[in-house]
Amino acid sequence: MDVRINQRRHKTLILACGALAKEILVLTKQSEDNVDLHCLPASYHNFPDKIVPGLKKEFDQRYDQYDQILIGYGDCGTGGGLDRFLKDYPKAKRLPGAHCYAFYAGLEAFDDMMEEELGTFFLTDYLVRHFDTLVVKGFGIDRFPNLKDMYFKNYKRLVYLVQDPTQDLTAQAQKAADFLDLEYVERNVGYGVMADDIEALTDQGRPNV
Repeated sequence: MDVRINQRRHKTLILACGALAKEILVLTKQSEDNVDLHCLPASYHNFPDKIVPGLKKEFDQRYDQYDQILIGYGDCGTGGGLDRFLKDYPKAKRLPGAHCYAFYAGLEAFDDMMEEELGTFFLTDYLVRHFDTLVVKGFGIDRFPNLKDMYFKNYKRLVYLVQDPTQDLTAQAQKAADFLDLEYVERNVGYGVMADDIEALTDQGRPNV
C-alpha cells in the first residue's frame, strides 16, 4: 500500500545559475523525488542584465506548478533588480548575499575577507574549471592581452573558495592567480549557507508518511 495515497506531494523547484548546478545536485541527491532543478545559462555570470528576464520567462512557464521555489542566485549584479522582481512572487526566495561568493563563504566571513583586502578576486570550483572561458575569453583577454591590466590593476589577491577540494582544481586556481599576477589564497568553505537553505527547503518538501 502506498502510504502517500490521497496525500499531495509538496512540489519544490530550484531555479538556479548554471554555475551552481553541480553543487546543487550534490545537495539535493537525497531529495530527488521532491525537488526539480532547472538552471539558467552560466554565462549570465558575465551578463547580469539577463538574469531577471531569464527568470521571468521561467516563472511564466513554471511558477504555478510549484508550492515553493528557491532562486539559486544572490543579487549577482542586478543592482537590486532581482529582489524587486521577486516581490511579486511570494512563493519564491533567493539565496542570501550579493553573489555566490558570499553565500558560499558565509556572509560574515565574506565581509571579513573584503575588509582584509578590498582588492580581492574570488573563484569558486566552477569558476576555476571554466576560468579560461569565463574570464580569459569572457573578458576578451585572449584577444586583447592589455585588458588584463585594465581589469585587474586594482586587485591584490585571488581567493579560491573551495567547495570540493581536489589537487587538480587547486593547481588550476594557483595557475589562474599566477596568470593574473595576484597573491594566491585558498579557503575551504564547502557549500556554505546554500547548503542550509536547500536542506530547509527539501525538508519542507518531503511528504509526511
